[in-house]
Amino acid sequence: MYKKIVLAVDGSEISKNAAKHAVALAKSTGGELIAIHVVPPIDVTDIESFKPEMLLNGLRKEGESILSEVKSLASQAGVKIQTHVEDGIPYERICEVAEEQDADLIIMGSHGRTGLGKVFIGSVAERVISKTKCRPVLVVK
Repeated sequence: MYKKIVLAVDGSEISKNAAKHAVALAKSTGGELIAIHVVPPIDVTDIESFKPEMLLNGLRKEGESILSEVKSLASQAGVKIQTHVEDGIPYERICEVAEEQDADLIIMGSHGRTGLGKVFIGSVAERVISKTKCRPVLVVK
């Protein structure tokens, strides 16, 4: 049923839990994971000496590290996986990648690293749910 699963991760504990669910589901269905980490744009026009590329490069490296953990988890379970660090607005890129990959399912955590998500479903998850075109979204706590 779910042969192509897009997994969005941000390194939070909830995201790691979502990865475990995604790997288990992919293994049980014989599916493939497309794990992504999205680096959001940085707007720092007020600081002249700030070098946004340095920060972005650090965030991309962090994304690669997060995806490396997911790749290891999938490999141990014998699940085929692709990993991508994407640049852009997180909810938009998650939906775009799901569409580009013709994914059957999107899996993500209910909220990421921000504390505000403890009360409400995270804004990224909420936006993915509302924006995705005809794809089920599994939101993991």
